Amino acid sequence: MLALPHIGRLPAGPLNAISDVAGVTVGHATLAQGALQTGVTVIRPHLGDPFRDKLPAAATVFNGFGKSIGLVQVQELGLLETPIALTNTMSVGSVATAQIISAIQANPEIGRSDPTVNPLVFECNDGYLNDIQAMAITAGHYQQALASAAPEFAQGAVGAGRGMSCFDLKGGIGSASRYASIDGNQYCIGALVLANFGKLAGLTLAGRHIGEELLRLRQPAAETPEMGSIIMIIATDAPLDARQLGRLATRCGVGLGRTGSIYGHGSGDLALAFSTAQTVPYRPCSVLQRSFSLYDNLLDPLFEAVVDSTEQAIVNALFAAETVTGRDGHQRLSLRDAAAGLP
Repeated sequence: MLALPHIGRLPAGPLNAISDVAGVTVGHATLAQGALQTGVTVIRPHLGDPFRDKLPAAATVFNGFGKSIGLVQVQELGLLETPIALTNTMSVGSVATAQIISAIQANPEIGRSDPTVNPLVFECNDGYLNDIQAMAITAGHYQQALASAAPEFAQGAVGAGRGMSCFDLKGGIGSASRYASIDGNQYCIGALVLANFGKLAGLTLAGRHIGEELLRLRQPAAETPEMGSIIMIIATDAPLDARQLGRLATRCGVGLGRTGSIYGHGSGDLALAFSTAQTVPYRPCSVLQRSFSLYDNLLDPLFEAVVDSTEQAIVNALFAAETVTGRDGHQRLSLRDAAAGLP
């Protein structure tokens, strides 16, 4: 039986999930009804109101074949002011509207005496398994995912990951964490991915070219271009500014590449990193912003943790996912089912 590997040498947190970063929680709303195989996943960056207490954040775009919303302001201001939402490509608008409504309910002066809010929604195309044209995701699904956010959460074919494919197998939500030590201080790096990318021939599992082995077990299919995507979210309790978080987000590409990705033409590959070590108040009590961050020359252990936790999160998504049959009888086998004949 194929065994789930531990990637790298660094230890995982107790949950081996992004929620090992204190205060980070995750919730899902899942639709699994015939041709509707989709959902919403929400990451709450802390237990308070991120509009009032914003977090340093930065994004990296590896391949921009995507329809996410909110990245421009994150890149400009280096701040996160809503939960992070994941869903399918054609539901970005409805989820962004739900985010705005939720923020207004908590802060009634948004768009009046307060500035408008920047919704942040990432997407992948789940149209192979899901009837994406049905646009079945509603504001209620976002609210359900937000309300259910907790430190312990399901992975695999759940939430936004319900209809996603990865290396022509069943993909979805995966998460992992690693601890890194810097000058006697221990910091946590947590990763969560929405894995919907790759061709089977490229699948590499902890250095093992398992995709080639799986191809020998099955009838070769006609070669098709990659039309997937991956969203990679990194959380940390290390004190970092937005520029440094951008450096962390860039390292996600190393972990992604280790699994066999080539950032295919039709694959939208994006990463976002945020830090919970300090918040930026909406209404500061001083004209000077006081902040602190690690020196850049100390960041290598965090880079290693990002690389390993990103790769581990993708692997965990593949191992956690179940076989799903959806639109027009389309099916994606889980890695475990597909690898049943391997030693």
